Amino acid sequence: MPGRILILDDEEKMVTLLVRSLERSGYEAYGHTNPLLALEDLRAKPYDVLLTDLRMPGMDGLEVLDRVRKIDPGIAVILMTAYASVDTVREAMKRGAVDYLPKPVSAEDELKPLLARLLSGGEAREERATAARVAPEPASRSGDESKSPRLEVPFASAAMEEILRKARKVAGSNASVLLRGESGTGKEVLADFIQANSPRARAPYVKVNCGALPENLLESELFGHVRGSFTGATSDREGHFATANGGTILLDEIGEVTPPLQVKLLRVLQQGEFHPVGDSTVRRVDVRVLAATNRPLEKMIETGEFRQDLYYRLNVVPLVLPPLRARPEDLQFLVTHFAKRFAPRGVVPSFSAEALEALRQYAWPGNIRELENAIEHSIVLGDPTRIGLQDLPAAVQDRSGNGAGLSGNLSGAVGHASLEDIEKSCLMQALEKTRGNRTRAARILNITRRTLGYRLRKFGMEDEVNRKYGNQPES
Repeated sequence: MPGRILILDDEEKMVTLLVRSLERSGYEAYGHTNPLLALEDLRAKPYDVLLTDLRMPGMDGLEVLDRVRKIDPGIAVILMTAYASVDTVREAMKRGAVDYLPKPVSAEDELKPLLARLLSGGEAREERATAARVAPEPASRSGDESKSPRLEVPFASAAMEEILRKARKVAGSNASVLLRGESGTGKEVLADFIQANSPRARAPYVKVNCGALPENLLESELFGHVRGSFTGATSDREGHFATANGGTILLDEIGEVTPPLQVKLLRVLQQGEFHPVGDSTVRRVDVRVLAATNRPLEKMIETGEFRQDLYYRLNVVPLVLPPLRARPEDLQFLVTHFAKRFAPRGVVPSFSAEALEALRQYAWPGNIRELENAIEHSIVLGDPTRIGLQDLPAAVQDRSGNGAGLSGNLSGAVGHASLEDIEKSCLMQALEKTRGNRTRAARILNITRRTLGYRLRKFGMEDEVNRKYGNQPES
């Protein structure tokens, strides 16, 4: 029986293809490329099935699954993934997924027969809702529960050992922690480690990317809102601080928060209280705050972009993650780790001497995140048993490591161009490399998506980009 289906995937073309295919079969299908907007849609109206990608920037499919269970315990959730493993599937089923489909998904041969089985009767929805109500929440910690959880990313350097020693010590307290370091150094992974080793390990753990939303929406996300407080607020909504009560909240990209919102964050840190948007009632919470940023907060204090009092409240325990180029002894461990993660069917390829030397010589401006993407790129496009120099991304092959992988393409085009022309070229090349995906383009350029949108508007490029790639949501 046709039903209402919600599709979530960061690839807009995939969403459009599946929505149109399902609509032709009589389903009421809707799609999103942004997890936050998809969750908002689920809160606004009922759906029978959610089909979500596993690997997405900002929030993966497992986290989406956890949040969906709280919004609608009876909805059937199907994961789509090109990187399925036994452990991933087992974890997804444990958290309440009904099935998974390998990508690329065949709508006719796989998806529609599965939907027909799921929607053939109403009893299954009630069974899922009952199971979700009695099932324990997934633990934040992993591995052997009798031991202290380990850091997911391997290392061998003395610098990381010292960072981990401090992280273990601070994990047992309620002190605020400010995680510093370049983009891609693993600040969120270290935050997860602190949370998993803390007394609040089994309490709520909420992550918020403060750079992913404009100020008015971010305030609503953090503190909630009441019905009618702004256009589109059709019902009361609980914010992330309320959801994290008794547990921990990670404020990623804290340097992107504007001064007016910084004042409200300071009140939560100082007094443990806040007002939802449009409500005068004081709400009180007990939340441990972790914050992360790659921005120079001290300079931002001098220019008035960041409040000094908020900085001191957040910076009770600072942990600064060193860039990957400063700890070359970790590289081989990380290459092996990511090769195992992305290897199809568990067949881990070896790397030629030339490829390994290029990996060692490259400066890694994007740090561990860039290395992860490079290894995934090589395994997807290279020989399944052996990775050669030719299989590595172009920027790694020439070992320059300057900029964000675009310098080689720009070197011959700079000439007498103005700085503005060079920046426009960088923006367009990043968008071309990602086929208009702004989240990924921002990641290549080592800026936030909000900053990317601002630069496009500043240079009058917004309409051109929208015509070429479609008008994607800003968040």
